[in-house]
Amino acid sequence: MSSAALDVALAYHRAWAGGDLDAALRFIADDVVCEAPPGRLSGVDAYRAFMEPYVSQLLGVTLLAAFGDDETAVVMYDSSTRLVAQAPGAERVTVAGGRIVHSWFVFDRAPFQAARAAVVGSGDAEAPAS
Repeated sequence: MSSAALDVALAYHRAWAGGDLDAALRFIADDVVCEAPPGRLSGVDAYRAFMEPYVSQLLGVTLLAAFGDDETAVVMYDSSTRLVAQAPGAERVTVAGGRIVHSWFVFDRAPFQAARAAVVGSGDAEAPAS
């Protein structure tokens, strides 16, 4: 089953999951509001800064579920990164005019923080943020 918001959410998901953040951001409104574990982000530049470290360390993403209607969609996935072998997450988006205007991310930051702490503790300062 297809819907306007689900179509946008899946196109956006495929783009960032494939490592193409620029393509993904074409589905993000300039004035997007994002609710995420680090806090509330406003604007596409803040959104890019939030997503870029994560997307840059992706090894793979598996889509687990997706559903939506004409205005909202939810996409659940599991990802593996250079830091964390299994990182499940979900994103609920609101779409208007073919672009995501609100995003609400749900994921566990603890495995990323523990992995970064272990890398920094080993003397490797190249641990990306998430």
